[in-house]
Amino acid sequence: MEDEQAMQQVRDGEIGKLELLFDRHHRALYHYFLHLTGNRAASEDLVQEVFFRILKYRQTYRTETSFRAWMFRIGRNAYVDQAGRQRSEAALLESTPEMDAPGSAPDRQMENQEETALLRRALAELPSEKREVIVMSRFLDLRYEEIASILKCEVGTVKVRVYRALRELGDLFFALRGERTPG
Repeated sequence: MEDEQAMQQVRDGEIGKLELLFDRHHRALYHYFLHLTGNRAASEDLVQEVFFRILKYRQTYRTETSFRAWMFRIGRNAYVDQAGRQRSEAALLESTPEMDAPGSAPDRQMENQEETALLRRALAELPSEKREVIVMSRFLDLRYEEIASILKCEVGTVKVRVYRALRELGDLFFALRGERTPG
């Protein structure tokens, strides 16, 4: 069953179908929030808040809209609401997929760990709107069309934002390595 069909059934009163959508998408939402907040408990709470809002606002779902984009828009709104209440900047990421290749030499593994730590620091230093588009496009593998729907902007705008965010991330990363200064 497609997500859009399941959500349409939820909208029409078959609340049990929400479990199917939760099973399919809670991990992606959790990782989205974890990359934005750096806090596991807050990320779990936000996932629960998103599915509560999906249930609460189910009548606003339109079948011509991608469920995934609609869900992440709700997630983004929940994150913004929470951030507004807490007025705290996102913390350093707790976990990032390791860059080590199996069987790498110990010195290469150490270098990869150092680069991963620098990348985490650089990502944490980005302004939240730039960090968000990188998380959506690179960590969650959302298509630019989905990101545009979530952010309520044009696809071309998303492409520019991702390009600029990646460029700034690279500048920060290399500055932290001492190879060049950002700017």
